[in-house]
Amino acid sequence: MGEKINEKEAQFEDHQHVEVSEELPPELEALLQTEPLKGLSEAEVAERTARFGKNEISEKKTNPILKFLSYFTGAIAYLIELAFILSGVVEDWIDFGIIGGLLVINALIGFIEESKADAALDALKNTLALKSRVFRDGRLQEVESSALVPGDIVAVRLGDIIPADARLLGISVDGSEAEVNLQVDQSALTGESLPVEKKRGDTIYSSSICKQGQMLAVVTKTGANTFIGRAANLISITNEQGHFQKIVNQIGNFLVVITLTMVVVIFIYLILRRKAEVDKLSKTDVFDVLRDVLVLTVAAIPVGLPTVMSVTMAVGAKQLAAKQVIVKRLTAVEEMASVSVLCSDKTGTLTLNKLTFDEPYLKPGYTKEDLLLYSYLASEPGANDPIEMAVRTAAKRDVPLLADCSGHTIPGFKVASFVPFNPATKLTQATVVDHHAGETFRVAKGAPQVIVKLVGGDAEATHAVNLLARRGLRALGVARTVPGDMERWQLIGMISLLDPPRPDSAETIRRCESMGVVVKMVTGDQLIIAKEVAARLGMSRAILDANSLTDPDATDTQLADRCLHADGFAQVIPEHKYRVVELLQSKGLLVGMTGDGVNDAPALKKANVGIAVHDCTDAARSAADIVLLAPGLSTIVDGILTSRAIFQRMRSYALYRITSTVHFLIFFFIITLAFRWQMKAILLIFIAVLNDAATLVISVDNAQISRNPDKWRIGQLITLSVILGCFLTALSFAVFFVARDVFHIPDDAGKQSEDDTKDGRMETIIYLNVSSAPHFTIFSTRLAGFFWENLPSLTFTAAILATQVFAMFISIFGIKNLTTAIGGGWGVSLLAISLAYFVVLDAVKVFVFRVWSFELTVKLWPTRARKERLRHKKERLIIDERVRVNVSRIRTISKVISAADAFAKAGRGELPR
Repeated sequence: MGEKINEKEAQFEDHQHVEVSEELPPELEALLQTEPLKGLSEAEVAERTARFGKNEISEKKTNPILKFLSYFTGAIAYLIELAFILSGVVEDWIDFGIIGGLLVINALIGFIEESKADAALDALKNTLALKSRVFRDGRLQEVESSALVPGDIVAVRLGDIIPADARLLGISVDGSEAEVNLQVDQSALTGESLPVEKKRGDTIYSSSICKQGQMLAVVTKTGANTFIGRAANLISITNEQGHFQKIVNQIGNFLVVITLTMVVVIFIYLILRRKAEVDKLSKTDVFDVLRDVLVLTVAAIPVGLPTVMSVTMAVGAKQLAAKQVIVKRLTAVEEMASVSVLCSDKTGTLTLNKLTFDEPYLKPGYTKEDLLLYSYLASEPGANDPIEMAVRTAAKRDVPLLADCSGHTIPGFKVASFVPFNPATKLTQATVVDHHAGETFRVAKGAPQVIVKLVGGDAEATHAVNLLARRGLRALGVARTVPGDMERWQLIGMISLLDPPRPDSAETIRRCESMGVVVKMVTGDQLIIAKEVAARLGMSRAILDANSLTDPDATDTQLADRCLHADGFAQVIPEHKYRVVELLQSKGLLVGMTGDGVNDAPALKKANVGIAVHDCTDAARSAADIVLLAPGLSTIVDGILTSRAIFQRMRSYALYRITSTVHFLIFFFIITLAFRWQMKAILLIFIAVLNDAATLVISVDNAQISRNPDKWRIGQLITLSVILGCFLTALSFAVFFVARDVFHIPDDAGKQSEDDTKDGRMETIIYLNVSSAPHFTIFSTRLAGFFWENLPSLTFTAAILATQVFAMFISIFGIKNLTTAIGGGWGVSLLAISLAYFVVLDAVKVFVFRVWSFELTVKLWPTRARKERLRHKKERLIIDERVRVNVSRIRTISKVISAADAFAKAGRGELPR
């Protein structure tokens, strides 16, 4: 039995940390045969520097001018730029200035907000040690870490940051054999919660920290070839277009196509009409037509779309900052609302990254206080080992006798002698004098298999250790000598240690899942530890070994399915985390990734939304889009709720703006071609600028937060916009015909004539209708349900009404060279009709949303991806229903068993508990 526990414990210890394959090519291996106490010569260093380069991560800087110019790209931007150029050609300097100003403002907002988002490589570089002690030309000297080359002999000691990947030689700086193995904290690289032991022949990684011991090592890899260098490379190749940019471009492409199509047709028609009116077209005639078309184009283009979106997100970012959530990339505010999978780093994020005393195994007759007291007596005073610190902290907290003791002085006890931990014996021993009992005894603390052997074997304790090992808990045995016999030992119990979950982690995960966000744990720790932590967090224990993500026999689709169904991933390295995010994104999911270490940086950059948590490394902070200032993940729930509110505002504005553009284009396209009627150019510009300026306050409007991740559903958005635009067009034509045929208002306002007797009222009537009717639809587009289910804020309502009341007054009283007075009856009536009509449009919107479904989308626009998503959705519903039925059955059976048990106890005369 002793052999079984020894084998089990050995296996447990051997797999306590992640090892990365470090197979070196023969030509590089040959360069590592350096004489330890002599080192390389200056000539060899120069030759290897030329061959391998400096020990630093190369920088790929983007020209700031080119980066600024990149914000002038995109469908909407191209159309605005075309209008900008044409306005200069036709010498329309007012439009030229307005359009140019909007272009520059939009670009500046994006450039300023994201100017620091690409600093990840700088932070990775800064994590490297600045100076290193190295043997060269037979003497130990200090050099810049960037000057190290493969084959250099470096001295590593307590507190040093490892300057490059290196192989330990097992000797000290004086050439003698190293007394103890190194303890290295590589949690920022691999995500492991505990320092790992490194012995002769093991590889230590660049940017990890030496926590114990000192030893010489030969440098094996430098710069971009190191473990951290590969992480930097993954960051540098991840420069994908963001989700928000794709959505804006899709909206822009639709608006550009319909705008250009209709404007080109109108331009051709006006040219042909002008040609029919004059004998020969002059340059002035062409420019006049071009100017009219240009004004129509500018009025139709949603020039304010990028600005309104940016302002809305900026206001949201300010709200998040008040909740200790800092947004580095503005568009991440919108993308966070659509995140459906959150991959969370375990160590330091879901857990405390602090080894803590857990529930122990106790022998009969002993208590937890006894176990902690004896383990404290066998602790090394002043040791910084995390295990010793965890034991001593728990002892001082739970043992009243130790609460007020200073140093290692224990009231009533005196440690007569102490034998520190030795890798050969794997235990510590102390001889203690108990003044209260008047006896002397010995106490020992160490590896479970050693302590069990010390007490002569214990089958029950062996089983307990195996159970702890299966759960991923680190165990320590504690024993003392029996009274009166300093050579015979008895077992007190087994201490169990674990990096525990944060107090709020389980609740945060539950709240995320209630909002439709699936949380997946990602950790560098071994599988059994990951399963134990998952169980304590209320997650399923379906944890996947990350090595299965590199299965050569599996397709990407199969690997993506594995990721989709797993609740977490263990024994991961940076490449694995990056791969997890990539595979989940291949399923059409928007993925959020949280982390705090260098090892998380590539995945943070790859994810749709990278979230760096409290006390993260510079590399993680720079690679992330969002930074949490408060510990744990609890603030992420605030981030999700706020981002969803922001998303609703942006979708509301997008639906309103597309609807308004569709209405504008269809109405003027038909009325120009069918009735040869045109509106004064200045009024078209007035409508566009005034209404877009008013909608800026949508950033402070009330929002109905959805219970599930938000999606744009562009097809649905455009279809609904076209339907609402057609209804608005019908209203505008109804106003036109009623005014012309019922009230006999002349329709000569748009005719190209110098006649001073023009009536001009029809132009003002149509202006007020085209200004107010689409603008009031924003009260409806705010949410999917009826408008009264979530009323707009007072500020938003006041701003929208104010613009249209202003339009009504300038229509009622008239302004010289702008509008012709139409009187109070027409002004009030038109505004009232527009206000009432949005209620009709609201009913139409609700009907469309109710009949619309993903199944309908697949039928109307079938694609392979949509068919696949529909199939997965149906399969998931079937699985969920089966689970629900099974759970219901289990609960029913449990109730029946409990009732039968209670009945049986009652029959035996037992009282219920």
